[in-house]
Amino acid sequence: MRKPEPTGILTPSPGISWLEHPLRNLYPVIFIVSVMFVLLSIFMTLPVILLAGSETPNAMAFAESAAIVCGLGILGMAATYSKPRDLKPRYMFVLTVSSWFIIALFSSLPFYLSDLGISAADAFFEGTSGITTTGATVLSGLDDMDRDLLIWRSILQWIGGIGIIGMFVAVLPFLRVGGMRLFATESSEWTDKALPRMKTLSRGLLVVYLVFSIIAVVTYYFSGMTLFDAFNHGLTSIATGGFSTSDMSMGKFNDLILMEATLFMIIGSLPFFLFVREMHGQHGVLFRDQQVRLFLAILFFVPLLLTLYRWMVSPVPFDPIHNYASTLFNVTSVVTTTGYASEDYSAWGPLAFVLFFFLMFVGGCSGSTAGGMKIFRFQLSLIILREQLMRLLHPRAVLTRNYNGRAVSDEIISSMIAYTFIFLLCLLLITIALAAMQLDFVTALSGALTSLTNVGPGLGDIIGPAGNFGPLPDAAKWVLSVGMLMGRLEILSVVIVLSPAFWRS
Repeated sequence: MRKPEPTGILTPSPGISWLEHPLRNLYPVIFIVSVMFVLLSIFMTLPVILLAGSETPNAMAFAESAAIVCGLGILGMAATYSKPRDLKPRYMFVLTVSSWFIIALFSSLPFYLSDLGISAADAFFEGTSGITTTGATVLSGLDDMDRDLLIWRSILQWIGGIGIIGMFVAVLPFLRVGGMRLFATESSEWTDKALPRMKTLSRGLLVVYLVFSIIAVVTYYFSGMTLFDAFNHGLTSIATGGFSTSDMSMGKFNDLILMEATLFMIIGSLPFFLFVREMHGQHGVLFRDQQVRLFLAILFFVPLLLTLYRWMVSPVPFDPIHNYASTLFNVTSVVTTTGYASEDYSAWGPLAFVLFFFLMFVGGCSGSTAGGMKIFRFQLSLIILREQLMRLLHPRAVLTRNYNGRAVSDEIISSMIAYTFIFLLCLLLITIALAAMQLDFVTALSGALTSLTNVGPGLGDIIGPAGNFGPLPDAAKWVLSVGMLMGRLEILSVVIVLSPAFWRS
């Protein structure tokens, strides 16, 4: 029997009216985002619960925020509960982009409703910086700030960290820009036949993330931090977030704690799925990974070079151990896009200033909580460069591209080039927008870069490690907030959802 010829007219499914048909693919998106709202409202109660028995001046702000978010979540779930909930792969992009933007908006409610008295732009900036684990802040006086707000900032970054890992493993492989397609393995490597691979992987990622977070909190506590400081810094270290409880950031603590923080930032910047594979008996896979080896090499050689430079130009007696610990910590903080600072590294001299600017591009490994352009993209660029050079020398040679023992397809190379182009284009546009608001060149350029790479502090006197983003005009904060979200979502996922072609098909 012949199939009917396509007419080009979209025919609705039985039981779905013509009015509902354009929205039917959004029902599962709305339902899942609504569930996220309910979960977010539960997290909003944690600062008050954790400080039970202590003063919580913003308890009403958290209660109101939780009620608003939970109410919207229940309404969304009720409205879509009986609707079709088959989420098509292409609508994973809609889910990812919409959930991050909307959750960033609602996570800023406790800041806006608190006794801080800040503007909507400041509240949205702080909430976005938290959930994207950027670490840039508009707040000052952190040492005397209400503890419930400080805990909320840390919880936001911890939530964002596990959300980022899940996004890189479950969503971005469809887009082929997150790098996970290069590190994919057979399902038999993860689990037995009784369990689906994604379920086992998701559970393993959560366990690894929780265990490292607990280890960080306990380690900080036994190294001299108060329990409050240890809890907050433990969450934000593994999430490579960078929010601190002091205006001095990690400069408040001793060299031992700086070295411990360096270790936890490195752990947060390594591929968490490789930790899961190690847990499942595949010993040694972590250090056999090419991106891990290059990442660790950068963190070995750059601090060493910078410490020697500081020793050569230092006008005062030089303490090599303390200065190396400080240099290693701050370089790691920037490369891993954590955003902690122990001192104003922009004042270390011209070489340090230039190095830190370019280190902002690097980022951690794919499948980690870190931001940036990611190590694997630089490695693929070197592979392409080598290939082009070899073609010039040997035009008839048959060349293969391999990365981590796997062939690299033209599709992956094309997506990497597209990502790099759109990244640089966004960097240019945001820099121009900030400059149009009368910001100086260093502030505009480093602000645009630190938002897209989710590093945290920028460079210069205003937004450098010794300052914050509070003095910027509200319009600049809105622009930078969007930049942080785009950077965290690998930019191309946002571009795809905003493209007319996505919605026409």
